[in-house]
Order: sequence, then C-alpha cells, then structure tokens
Amino acid sequence: MDARAIIATLRRGGTPDADALTWFAQGLADGSVTDAQAGAFAMGVCLNGLDGAGRAALTAAMRDSGKVLHWDLDAPVLDKHSTGGVGDCVSLILAPALAACGVYVPMISGRGLGHTGGTLDKLDAIPGLRTTLTEDQFRQVVSKVGCAIVSASADIAPADKRLYAIRDVTATVESLDLITASILSKKLAAGLQGLVLDVKCGSGAFMKTADDARSLARALVDTANATGCPTSALITDMSQPLAPSLGNALEVIDVMRVLTGAASGRLLDLTVALGGVLLEQAGMADGQAKIREAITTGAAAEKFGAMVCAMGGPVRFVEDWARFLPEAPVIREVTVPETGTVTAIDGEALGLTVVALGGGRQVETDIVDPAVGLSDVVSIGDAVQKGQPLARIHAARESQADAAEKAVRAAITIGGGPVTAPTLVLEQIT
Repeated sequence: MDARAIIATLRRGGTPDADALTWFAQGLADGSVTDAQAGAFAMGVCLNGLDGAGRAALTAAMRDSGKVLHWDLDAPVLDKHSTGGVGDCVSLILAPALAACGVYVPMISGRGLGHTGGTLDKLDAIPGLRTTLTEDQFRQVVSKVGCAIVSASADIAPADKRLYAIRDVTATVESLDLITASILSKKLAAGLQGLVLDVKCGSGAFMKTADDARSLARALVDTANATGCPTSALITDMSQPLAPSLGNALEVIDVMRVLTGAASGRLLDLTVALGGVLLEQAGMADGQAKIREAITTGAAAEKFGAMVCAMGGPVRFVEDWARFLPEAPVIREVTVPETGTVTAIDGEALGLTVVALGGGRQVETDIVDPAVGLSDVVSIGDAVQKGQPLARIHAARESQADAAEKAVRAAITIGGGPVTAPTLVLEQIT
C-alpha cells in the first residue's frame, strides 16, 4: 500500500477500496502516515466524497485501529449519541433509565467544545466522580450497575483522534463522510448491539437546517447498519435549549428534577422518545412506556445514584443532590422588557454566553467552571409579562453577569400574538 496512491484515487474522484482504507487508518494510528498525507486525504474526502461502501469501510477501519470492546452479558448492549446542542443532558437520564429496563449501556462520551455542552463536563460537576476509568473498572461498573458514562481511552479509535486534529487545522471538519466516520468509529468501538442517534437541527445545533440534519442522519444510520450495528435516528428540534438550564451543575439539577419526578417537559419527552426507539429496535415491546415507568417509579434515579457511587461520587447523591452541587456567587435575573410572547431563541448565542461565563471551552485546554451558566430560560411560545424573568444568570463575577445579561437579551426575541411551540421530534430515520 502507498499513501500517495490512495490520495491520488481521492483526487480523481474515486473511492479507495476497503483494504486501502484499512491500511490508511492503521497508518494514522501508528504514525506511518504523515501529517501532510493525512491532510491531503482529508481534503480529498472533503472535496470529492466517498461512496456508501467507502464511508462504511473507513468507519470500520477507524473503529478497528484500536481497542474494540466485546461484552459477555445476559442482555443487549445499547447506547445513544447526540450530535450536540444546548441544554442537552438526555444521556444522564437515558443511560440509567435503560439500565433500569434491564439492558446494558457502556456510554463512551465526550466533553463540550464551542457552544455545545459535554456530557462528561456535566458529570464533572459532581464531587469525586471520575469519568476516566480503566477498562476493568469500566466493565465492573457496567456489569454491576447496568450503565457507565466515561471518557474514551487513548486506545479507542486512535485513527480518529489523529485525523480529527488534522481536520481541525485543514478546514475539513464539515465533511459528511469524515463526520460520520468520526462519530461512529468511537461509538462502535464500545461493542454495541444497538444504537439510537439524536441528530439535532436548529439555532442551537451544528446542523441549522432540516435538510442538513436529514443528510447526516441518513449517512450515520446507513453506515452504522452497514458495519453491523442496528441503528435508528431521530431528527429533533434545537431551535431552543432542550432543558431550562445551560451549564454543568445547573443541567445536573434539571436531570435530578426529572429523575425524582419534580419536572417534565421537553427533556423528559425526548428521553422517552429516544429510549423507546432503542428498546423496540432491540426487540422489547412498549419501549416508551418502559422508559417512562423506569423514570416515574424512581428506578432510573436509583440506577443513577448507583452509577455515581461506583464512579467515585457521593454515596447519597440522589437523596441530597442539592448539597453536593456547586453554586455560583453571583445570581441575577434577566427580566422581560415588554409584555408579549417568546417568538425566537438563538440557542448558539446562549451557548456561547455560557462559554464566556466560564462554563464551556473554545479549545480543549480551557478550564471549565461547573457552577456558572443560565437557568430558568423561557421557551418559544411562552406568554411573558414585563418584569418577569427571561432567565437567571449564574456567574463568578459581576462583570461577567453584566456581559451575559446583554447577550441573553439579544438572544431572546419577544413579539406580539401567539406563537406555536416547535415540534420536538421532527422525523425518524430507520
């Protein structure tokens, strides 16, 4: 094999065969492919694309470039992945709810970057909890509790880690083929027997239009199924935050309110929809009813508490979660300037506001403050009165709260007349 020949095939608009893509992925992992060759490969894929078979072959090759887990358990091994948005803490509810339904969830997750929050950052707000586990520790938690949410080890899809860094500096991040291979290579390395994808669309998502979201969902579903993992996707609305809060500890509060029966709304509804698809895909009838029952009976909360404890967090976190979560020193209400209806929310702007407060990162080395963010954010279609809260700012300093207040006001549009709230689940791709 020769990297130059593979790059030349891409330059001519062709798709390298599976053996060539496997060789190239291994070269990315072991360093025998240079940065220059990796950049040329990424640009060739970005400009000319791969066919469906090539996309599946690249995904499998990147998955197999490192460790691939295998499970010997007495029930299906399932997982969920979201393409990212604001106020999206579904994983923290869905993983324990699925475990309470009798399946196993070895969730390898990520941290936030840009305007979107990361599942691991939310868990980091819980004192003592460790998301970096050895493989043996990961297996023990999954086997004992039924679910674990952890970071990827260095030997999970190393080809993707190398290629992702190259894409970031060569303006090739947007390639549908490379996005698909990147997402799925890490997920499928967990040894899954079923996967559901939450492909988000709207102002708070990376995919702003329904057509772009549909193209990505179709590519992900077709590729995952071609590599042997039964997969479906929901295209869901991200024209506003999913939860009422944005920020790590604040989103954990929203999670605990759902798990303990103190809140419902879009966060619960989407959790039930995604879990229902996943359970029924695995052959379990009445999937949505099972997920909702796991949450309403407290079984999911019990699993969440067991997971937190097994991963080093407080033993009685579920019973006394408010005592353990950090609070910001500055809390300020942003009030409605005039009576009317919430007609639009710029989700990306709100996400970037949280980043500016210190609750997210623009580069991987940024330090995250778990206490800061926004809470009690209004929803599209809400009728609001002058002087009532649009949102509450949680900041480390008054100057940060000043800047955040201006940003929140600019991101939320108040108009006259009734507005229909957006549909949460737009489409299912199977």
